[in-house]
Amino acid sequence: MKHESKAGSDRKRRAIPTEREKNTLAKRRRLDGDLAKTTRVTSNGFTKKRKMGIGSSSETPESTDPEPSATLALWAEDNDISAKDLAEAYGGGLKDTTIQGTNADTINGGLSKGVDIGKYVGIDCEMVGVGGEEERSVLARVSIVNFHGTQVYDSFVRPKEFVTDWRTHVSGVSPRNMTTARSFEEVQADVAQILKDRVIVGHAIKNDLAAMMLSHPKRDIRDTSRFSGFRKYSGGRAPSLKKLAKEILGVDIQSGEHSSIEDARATMLLFRRHKSAFDIEHSQRFPNHTPSTAASKAKSKKKKKSKR
Repeated sequence: MKHESKAGSDRKRRAIPTEREKNTLAKRRRLDGDLAKTTRVTSNGFTKKRKMGIGSSSETPESTDPEPSATLALWAEDNDISAKDLAEAYGGGLKDTTIQGTNADTINGGLSKGVDIGKYVGIDCEMVGVGGEEERSVLARVSIVNFHGTQVYDSFVRPKEFVTDWRTHVSGVSPRNMTTARSFEEVQADVAQILKDRVIVGHAIKNDLAAMMLSHPKRDIRDTSRFSGFRKYSGGRAPSLKKLAKEILGVDIQSGEHSSIEDARATMLLFRRHKSAFDIEHSQRFPNHTPSTAASKAKSKKKKKSKR
């Protein structure tokens, strides 16, 4: 009897959750709650999720082994964790959301307040078609992130010409976004101020600069489409950003409507992964690259002191 009584008391003690178990359970409930807000299974067995960027939704087959997003990959890299392992650990529930603890994206939020921009910025643009039969691409959205993938700037842009093809299935831009879009001149001025004296990272970035009608010193551009180390993924040709993200980062992007913020993050992550090789190739291309303004000022001050 004493033995049974002792065993019963032991079970009761074990039944009381520890503080750590309580925290784990609470965290799991929060994550499940967030997932329930963003995901629902429809009657035809598809999972309907909110799309990042424009607030619309699309139906995709429910996956048991989802690929992580570029947002997740950036966070995981900063914390020395495999992005895929982290996504699988949460059942893919964080695939289309920003990791807890980082700033949430503000679509069409303009310039983000309180964000340290830093030396490097990643940029990506979305275009729509104008001009009828002789269709041309014009700017419809600009997104900029810093070295850590945090949103610096995001804005829809009102085209000056009549849009003949919104390309919504790819661009993610539709007429309803134009009610809150900024003028081309305002966005151009904002972006020019952000890019000034900074190194910009992008994919086929000459197209983005042309759409914004801006120029930038070539020595301050890092283009993932031109980096020789990535040419092996496309038989020596310029690879697509989607292919590089899949092959190198192990993340899926541009599945349906594009998110320019996510594309900018993926580009920045590619650059970060191979920054040393980018720097070597850059120094070979620009052997007489002049130092930054700050460094030049520091050197001039030293010279003045030595003269004294």
